[in-house]
Amino acid sequence: MATKISVILCTYNRCQSLAKALDSVAVSELPDSIDWEVLVVDNNSSDQTCEVIERFCRRHPNRFRCLFEPQQGKSHALNAGIRESHGDILAFIDDDVTVGPTWLQSLTAPLQDREGVAGSGGRILPARAFSPPRWLALSGPYAMGGILYAHFDLGDEAKDLEQPPYGTNMAIRKKMFDKYGYFRTDMGPCPGSEIRNEDTEFCRRLLAGKERLRYAPLAIVYHEVPESRISKEFFLRWWFDYGRALVRETKKTHDVGDIWKIIRRIAPMILGWMRALNPQLRFYRKCWVWVVAGEAIETYRHARSSNPVETQNTDSKQRV
Repeated sequence: MATKISVILCTYNRCQSLAKALDSVAVSELPDSIDWEVLVVDNNSSDQTCEVIERFCRRHPNRFRCLFEPQQGKSHALNAGIRESHGDILAFIDDDVTVGPTWLQSLTAPLQDREGVAGSGGRILPARAFSPPRWLALSGPYAMGGILYAHFDLGDEAKDLEQPPYGTNMAIRKKMFDKYGYFRTDMGPCPGSEIRNEDTEFCRRLLAGKERLRYAPLAIVYHEVPESRISKEFFLRWWFDYGRALVRETKKTHDVGDIWKIIRRIAPMILGWMRALNPQLRFYRKCWVWVVAGEAIETYRHARSSNPVETQNTDSKQRV
């Protein structure tokens, strides 16, 4: 039986970068024995996204498909793509990256060769060289490249993953979504919220279930580095929302006592932040203060609510 692969790309109001991403995926090189498609999910865009997708569908009628998902939110778009995909292996990519011709084959090879592998993840590198400000570390113990452009690089050797890959360069067997549920819709960017972690949370479910994930070093995507992200304000917002996401991922109810436990952690962290002389260490510690603040705010919200943290999307018997 021939292998079937679906590349799922969700997009919202990025028609220019989308065209570059689709151009790069269109020239993918795979063996004739592999049947593959590119499913582009338009998450209710208001720019020229629809025209861009239609152009690729006309140019590659047996390769590209378009799916419109009116409910805005990346997880809603991802889940719609999963439901409508034809592949047994699902490869995920974003609309602000480009890939080489061998990317798709390299990313999915571990799943084609080994039945016991549930998923894979590849390298994510910056699309251009740039000089970061002195307060921003891209490598070492205070590195934040993963926030700036989802940096993911574990070296040249293929191996089992002990950490979740990022959603802009990963492949998952479709049956894993039947087994573990889909992406959580209380995570992932959506109108009014930049809380992310929908991709890493799902992969942590796989790892917790003892599923095997492989690192594919030859599967490389090149991620744009927007100028708008190179600011302290962007990073502080990201870390604050990361703290909120950590609370949501625990899937538990909270009370006032939990809030005070979190707040008590802030004072020594602020002291460590203020004492740091190295600008990169100083900003790194400041960001972790924002994480704890995000945890406190989200815990307070859940403590006030009579409803537990949303869990329906992690139930393998319920689909969103």
